[in-house]
Amino acid sequence: MVHPAFSVVFAVPQLLQSTARIFPARSALLWLRHSASCYCTANGTMKSKRKMDHLERTANNFRQEVISPAKVCGFTNESETVKRLRLAVINKDFTFKAGQWVDFFIPGLDVVGGFSICSSPGLLEQEGVLELAVKHTVHPPAHWIHTQCTLDSEVALRVGGDFCFDPQPGDSPVNLVLIAGGVGINPLFSILLHVADLYTNQETKGSGYKMGTVKLLYSAKNTNELLFKENILGLMNAFPGKITCDFHVTQQSLQVCEELQPYIIEGRISAKDLEKHASKDTLWYICGPPPMIESISKLLKNLGVPADCIFFEKWW
Repeated sequence: MVHPAFSVVFAVPQLLQSTARIFPARSALLWLRHSASCYCTANGTMKSKRKMDHLERTANNFRQEVISPAKVCGFTNESETVKRLRLAVINKDFTFKAGQWVDFFIPGLDVVGGFSICSSPGLLEQEGVLELAVKHTVHPPAHWIHTQCTLDSEVALRVGGDFCFDPQPGDSPVNLVLIAGGVGINPLFSILLHVADLYTNQETKGSGYKMGTVKLLYSAKNTNELLFKENILGLMNAFPGKITCDFHVTQQSLQVCEELQPYIIEGRISAKDLEKHASKDTLWYICGPPPMIESISKLLKNLGVPADCIFFEKWW
């Protein structure tokens, strides 16, 4: 799961070359040249004290060279504030690993979005599509998705990220604990779906990676903000004892529906919740707001979990 890191000095020229084939408009290239000049000096120091954008924050992360055109082929409201997009990917060389994100290029928009993929690699392999779940904010790419994006809207995508779960058939079995806060569920849901595919391959073909168990600890303000909850319940029913989940709610005011009640825990994820899953064969994946990640990581360290068994993705 270790990937080479590309600095922004190398990533931007690749971006210029690849995007020219996708967006033929000359204005796109002018924008990219302008963007490149705003990142870093030769010694890596920032030229501006403005808040870093997605490309700057992830400049040292792994990125694929492939930039693919994509077309919006479906969308639905996952919650009052989160829209789920389905995108048909044009380039057949475009691949990703469960947990990674995409650079999201929108023609005519100066800002590049960064969104975690919430679907499984298997869906892309079988149907040529992937899914994103994007919360409505004032950030231009997210705002565009919620206010201007329609069926058949055309964008471009590039995969990046070092946060992923990609076991190979000969690897030793492991258990996973996935810990999500808010929209941090996105990459972890991708991992959960990938695990379900691994289980299915084992059951139907008797081949591929032999997966251990998976526990999802998912925290949100209330049940309305728990994304993919129906899908998650379906996965638990499909793989009883293999996939389990606790939904933590911190500000629940309405009555919880009967279907969810057995899985609801009021309050934040605690050391007690983590302790019962600690073992030498367990990997921990965390995604959510930085304060949550720091808190959970500290709790795991206090429980004696080795640092190389903890993986996290900060979602700003």
